Amino acid sequence: MSFKSKPENSISKPLQMLHMDLFGPTTVQSIRKKSYCFVIIDDFTRFSSVYFLHVKFETAELLKEFIIKVENQLDCKVKILRSDNGTECKNSNVDLFCAEKGIARQFSAPRTPQQNGVAERKNRTLIEAARSMLADAKIPITFWDEAIATACSVQNRTLLVQDKHKTSYELLFGRKPNISYLKAFGCPVSILNLSDHLDKFESKSDDGFFLGYSSVSKAYRVFNSKTNVVIETINVKFLENSFPSVAHGLEWLFDLDSLTKSFNSNLFDFSGKSSKESGDLGCFSDDSDNDDDSNLNSDYRFMSFHHPDMLDRLNPKTK
Repeated sequence: MSFKSKPENSISKPLQMLHMDLFGPTTVQSIRKKSYCFVIIDDFTRFSSVYFLHVKFETAELLKEFIIKVENQLDCKVKILRSDNGTECKNSNVDLFCAEKGIARQFSAPRTPQQNGVAERKNRTLIEAARSMLADAKIPITFWDEAIATACSVQNRTLLVQDKHKTSYELLFGRKPNISYLKAFGCPVSILNLSDHLDKFESKSDDGFFLGYSSVSKAYRVFNSKTNVVIETINVKFLENSFPSVAHGLEWLFDLDSLTKSFNSNLFDFSGKSSKESGDLGCFSDDSDNDDDSNLNSDYRFMSFHHPDMLDRLNPKTK
């Protein structure tokens, strides 16, 4: 069945409603030993956060920490939480927390994912973005979490929210983002070695590839191929025109089909159709957000909330 969209969105400010969903587990753990991805979307700005979990039962504590943090940083109060009936969000721990803070809960009807359409669509776009980035860079699927986080960060600062003609970053923080520091995901890099004691004629750099941006410092996240460790550093040279032409390694490390299907095999058919139910993504019958599929094309994918100047300081010209 299809769901009619509402003519107007009644959400008028950030944090008034948060959509959320958890997808996973993956067939292959990430390099950080994570198997799940928890996605939170602000309804008004479409600014989203992604968190990576080892087990799904970590979700409740993470959600509580997230709400406390963003309410303090943005000086706004969360009013409504919308999710499906998964036990990661629907449990006594979260219910007690929401009751204490006066946060309303909304759940989709059983076997009706259309009613949580914003989060469900976000999951799909996140997975497809990560799949494309991994395939283009020809790096192992164990870096799927890095690909998702980087896609979120970049699209947060570059894509416009359809009905507001501004980026989610600008809607949330009130100023246009700086994007001059952005680099191509997976590109080869040369990392300055500052930790080892080197002889005069030893190489002072290590090879690796670019993974993303730090959320806690003005640094890039790169994988050091010599030490097999992901590090955060600013002392790096990017070789964006030197991507490898073929993937090197065991075949299963590049099996994108098995990875993407394992996130939620009953949700996505990567031929381009949903395997749940056809029709538009619907909404609840109250005055809350319009979840129709046309608006979901403007949903964007981002990293966790952090200070708006954090990544912009990668560019020394940014004030």
